[in-house]
Amino acid sequence: MNAIGTVTLVGGGPGDLDLMTVGGLKALQTADVVLYDRLAPHERLAELAPDAVLIDVGKRPGHHAVEQREIERMLVEHARAGSRVVRLKGGDSYVLGRGGEEVAACRATGIPVRVIPGVTSATSVPAAAGIPLTHRGVSRLFTVVSGHAPLTDDELRHLAGLGGTIVVLMGVGTLPSLVAGLARHGMAGTTPVAAVERGFTVAQRTTVSDLHGIVTAAGVAGVTSPAVIVIGEVVRLAVDGDDADDRQLARAQEFA
Repeated sequence: MNAIGTVTLVGGGPGDLDLMTVGGLKALQTADVVLYDRLAPHERLAELAPDAVLIDVGKRPGHHAVEQREIERMLVEHARAGSRVVRLKGGDSYVLGRGGEEVAACRATGIPVRVIPGVTSATSVPAAAGIPLTHRGVSRLFTVVSGHAPLTDDELRHLAGLGGTIVVLMGVGTLPSLVAGLARHGMAGTTPVAAVERGFTVAQRTTVSDLHGIVTAAGVAGVTSPAVIVIGEVVRLAVDGDDADDRQLARAQEFA
């Protein structure tokens, strides 16, 4: 009977291999099995994990090729067979990545499990577009929310009253209900909003508008997932080319 294996959750960062941690790369090098996500940096996995069986368990908007419970079952099954299993995720496993569920599933069955944190897209993708989430005199806090499903009215009321910067992950599909709800609960229609698509790729693009005009601007630009949405005055501070120019915000507001 094989000795029990291990499971390591690796946060792969926003997609650029340079932003994966040294610990994550080391875990891949010694892996026997890698279960990887769509947004994880998987293009060079055959090189990074040369002795591993590579299994695509990625989820896409509206389509889960492999259900979450099945992923958890696979982690346990491979580890019980004696394998060193790496669960490679995009961003950070504990930031809207269901990492806690996978760790709990392993612990419940006695599988040794550890977590190697990753660089979350919630902070890194806005930075790639030149948007600081906090800035002295502008914003001293930021809130990260999931846009996977529409927020409740209570959640929207709370979010609108927090101040600072709001970062929305997986929020392209629910953007209309989000901005309508924030406006309904008192957020100014002139609040700047940016949608940063495909961060850290050659196709990275930022669409800038305000709360009142972002839905129209995103529609005209054809904004699609994956995208990180940033709401707050820090959007005006972007320093990446035209994204830094207040004139772009003014032009985008013409869509309103």
